Amino acid sequence: MFSTYHYDTDAEVFKFIQITDPHLFKDEKEELLGVNTLQSLQQVVSEIQQQDFDYDIVLATGDIVQESSDESYQHFCRAVAPLKKPVFWIPGNHDFQPKMFDILNQETQNICSKKHILVGKNWHILLLDSQVFGVPHGLLSAYQMDWLVAKLKDHSERYALIVLHHHILPTNSAWLDQHNLRNAHELANALSPFTNKVKGILHGHIHQQVDSYWHGYKIMSTPSTCIQFKPDNNTFCLDSLQPGWREVCLHSDGRIETQVKRIQHKQFLPNMNEEGY
Repeated sequence: MFSTYHYDTDAEVFKFIQITDPHLFKDEKEELLGVNTLQSLQQVVSEIQQQDFDYDIVLATGDIVQESSDESYQHFCRAVAPLKKPVFWIPGNHDFQPKMFDILNQETQNICSKKHILVGKNWHILLLDSQVFGVPHGLLSAYQMDWLVAKLKDHSERYALIVLHHHILPTNSAWLDQHNLRNAHELANALSPFTNKVKGILHGHIHQQVDSYWHGYKIMSTPSTCIQFKPDNNTFCLDSLQPGWREVCLHSDGRIETQVKRIQHKQFLPNMNEEGY
């Protein structure tokens, strides 16, 4: 699981796509708060294919499913297959990891369980597991922290991008911020010797876009491929913004350029009267 994937390239810019929080069901017709999550993911994939962004890999940052069934993960495999790129994944709070490994590893060679990606000569991407099984909030275990620090030391000449599911910065929504990464302070301490090389932290979980900074690190969060949560609301509140994805460019000099895109050719509107899920 923790072996390294080598992506050989001499390009000055490495490009990838992030998709997150599909929340798929066993039943293809099932809806989450009024949105058919499989159809919305399929539409995101379709519109990614219509872009002229020549990406190299895809990162799927958790909550692949809403319910833990073989069929849910199989739907994901089939939905992302048209992208024809390596797809790397991490678990979210809704995922069941034994089933993730079993299903995602056997479905297609395009889906990869490796959590360390060496990109050319300049970058590496580290995919962390922040899941605490059975609860919505996140925590990075001592094992995860030790692994992270070891990889940063082993590849101290490279720029680093950290990827996890749970959020670090507050969303100004009390209902959602109680489900954050609980030991963000420990992550900050672990990263502090590498501040010149760690350039960004990428996550999902909050179903909304964030582009900000934390201890000097660029923080990026991406809209879900299904429902969106409205920021700055202390009680549960859905947003009418459309499903989306993120495009990321890692430059050889350590710069990160990125933008969020949302679907344009269909509309998925949730039931705005829902009070939770």
